[in-house]
Amino acid sequence: MIDLRSDTATRPTPGMRAAMASAEVGDDVLGEDPTINALQERVADYLGMEAALFVPSGTMSNQIGIRAHTQPGDELLCESTNHIYVWEAGGPAALSGVTCRTIEGDYGVLDVTQLDDKIRPLNDHYVRTRIVCLENTHNRGGGRVYPIEKIQAISEWAHANGLTMHLDGARLWNAVVASGISGREWGKQFDSISVCFSKGLGAPVGSALAGTKEFIEKSKRIRKLFGGGMRQGGIIAAAALYAMDNHIERLAEDHANAQIIAEAVTDTPGLRLDPGVVETNLVWFEVDRELGTAKEVSAHLREKGVLVSSTGPHVLRACTHLDVSKAQCLQAAELIRKHVGTGAAIKSGR
Repeated sequence: MIDLRSDTATRPTPGMRAAMASAEVGDDVLGEDPTINALQERVADYLGMEAALFVPSGTMSNQIGIRAHTQPGDELLCESTNHIYVWEAGGPAALSGVTCRTIEGDYGVLDVTQLDDKIRPLNDHYVRTRIVCLENTHNRGGGRVYPIEKIQAISEWAHANGLTMHLDGARLWNAVVASGISGREWGKQFDSISVCFSKGLGAPVGSALAGTKEFIEKSKRIRKLFGGGMRQGGIIAAAALYAMDNHIERLAEDHANAQIIAEAVTDTPGLRLDPGVVETNLVWFEVDRELGTAKEVSAHLREKGVLVSSTGPHVLRACTHLDVSKAQCLQAAELIRKHVGTGAAIKSGR
């Protein structure tokens, strides 16, 4: 089975397992796990931040960041398909008492001109606009790399208006490889950044939140509140360190393999790339109603040995990653061309 559902499907490589087995550990709640400490220092340095905090998941990392930057009754600004708003179970409201004001972007990308009138007046009747949250690469934007000049403009605007900047950088590694812009350069634009190790980098679990020392100290207390304090977590931190050493540059292979899938989608009548350009490892595409629903097409491909994600009534997503080779992507592309050509074939199960 060729699993293109998500880069979260990756499994630890033999080298990563060996690193995990030999990891030096301690009690991280007491700050005594040397492997976690090394990882946090490595992430902070990679992003040009003062400090970082290792946490179990990207959702927790984002939500800790929001809680640390805000107070109940505050408001965050984000694009309408931002992961923090759409796919984190209402976390800002449930965990921080923060409302989300969403703005429709261009496949996840906002222009600073769209934010000019979005700060609430200083008035007891209104929430307090406090933070801008961006996402890079942007998941629903098709793995799009957020143009850095747009981020720079938004960052300047936000800081000039007393707002903080947070980045959901779960796939920031992909943006670094695709753009050639370093983690430190991206980091200059934000007050905090969340990065994930369990997607394209292939670690089994874990994310990190980076920012100032004061911010991370506050975030550590919130991590405990949210149930994210870990003890001998160096075993999984070792996987993340191994991933940073060995799996960042190889993301270019995933990007090249995504082009193979994208070409197959383009070649197949009834399928349409959405967005039309694939920049990294995510391939989003729409299914013509005459072919059936996304679930029907997904089920049909599963029967042929290809797994893709159904993310809407007529929307599918394929994701290339560490556990899918170029040969497998070529095979998946051929199966898409061959078996998703006519709606009749799909609906009849042929």
